[in-house]
Amino acid sequence: MAAIARPTGPDGGAGAPFPRRAGAALRAAARRGDVLRWLGGIGAIIPLLALGFILVALLIEAIPAFRVNGGGFFTKSIWQLGAGYNSTIVSTDGVKHLSGSSFGAVPEIAGTLISSAIALIVGVPISIGAALAIVERLPRRVANGVGIFLELLAGIPSVIIGLWGALTFGPFIAHHITPVIARNMPDVPVLNYFREPVGYGEGLLTSGLVLAIMIIPIVAATSRDLIRQVPILPREGAIALGMSDAQTARKVTLPWVSSGIVGAVVLGLGRALGETMAVAMCCGVALNAVPGNIYGTFTTISATILTQLDSAFTDGTGFAVKSIAELAFVLMVITLLVNVAARLLVKRVSGTALPVGRGV
Repeated sequence: MAAIARPTGPDGGAGAPFPRRAGAALRAAARRGDVLRWLGGIGAIIPLLALGFILVALLIEAIPAFRVNGGGFFTKSIWQLGAGYNSTIVSTDGVKHLSGSSFGAVPEIAGTLISSAIALIVGVPISIGAALAIVERLPRRVANGVGIFLELLAGIPSVIIGLWGALTFGPFIAHHITPVIARNMPDVPVLNYFREPVGYGEGLLTSGLVLAIMIIPIVAATSRDLIRQVPILPREGAIALGMSDAQTARKVTLPWVSSGIVGAVVLGLGRALGETMAVAMCCGVALNAVPGNIYGTFTTISATILTQLDSAFTDGTGFAVKSIAELAFVLMVITLLVNVAARLLVKRVSGTALPVGRGV
């Protein structure tokens, strides 16, 4: 009887089949953690690639607008697709566009920065105070209930908050709050920004307050979790040395988690800079002017993209869409610069990076 051939390896020698050897090598690599390291590396690269893809795509789309608009894009205040029915197609530096078209982003950039600043000025102190109260002052059951409602507030769609701001909150502010502030504000140049006219409820102040309401859950919930991680012994030691609760919070608790709180504020600022629907419903969409006071109508970069994209598609040359891409690219750059500046600030103040990542 003929002998039965034994399975051979890839080199022709006797041994286990190749698939079995490959499976054993894979299991050995998994035990060493190589697979997890590879998966982790791929997962870390994907967001970077996505960010780079978005930036490159916007830049390529916006290059013709950069060539035609030039530096006037950052100095002019007129956003106009063309000269109406009398528009003709003209060419500038090889780029076709409608005659009479003019695109300036000063009101959009100023509105974005001012409304976000109002949101931070109002929202951050409330958020940190709420986090301190939840952790240190409220009973556990009450604190848990307040924390649940705080997180539910973060899940409310922005269109609902914008509708509430436009129909209820804005008119209430315009009829009962801002007239009192405007009438009693001293007539000095710096404070004239808070004087009349107060408008009808749509404008910079209403949008800034709505943005503050939207960032409070983000900053407060993150700050609450950070404050809970502060060890009890330093706080008890500060109280034993005669510090009040407020002094303990200012000298011990908040410095202990300062880098994390800056990270939470940056998250809130990112939400405020990019918020679209709520701001578009509350701002009044004034494209061609910076508001004369804090109650005036205005617009932001994201609100302009939302409200003008539909009409931009009516431009047969496509130049209006390219100008909107330029506006979106500017918003991306502003957001990235804010995040990089926050990381540098954290490293300078505390010597540590933000809670996520290694920092700059």
